Amino acid sequence: MDTVSVNKFRDNLKKLVEQSLRDHEPLRVTRRSGDDFVVVSAEDWEREQETLYVLQNSKLMQQIAESTKTHAERNGYTPTKEQMDEITGV
Repeated sequence: MDTVSVNKFRDNLKKLVEQSLRDHEPLRVTRRSGDDFVVVSAEDWEREQETLYVLQNSKLMQQIAESTKTHAERNGYTPTKEQMDEITGV
């Protein structure tokens, strides 16, 4: 994560925000008071929040682990051709 001072951020606001949006990289902005803040796109923020939700949901994590195991063992559910066509939109 790149870091800039609040003064540099203020002087280059448009450029730095555009860079953060384009590169999908958060930007830490430091202040003399020590209270830093982070600039991140709304899309990236929402993705991070969804990831945190999944990681904090023990039942969902258990389902993912079971699914990974059955996939590795190749003994999970196999959809029919019609179901696959519906899933893939064919």
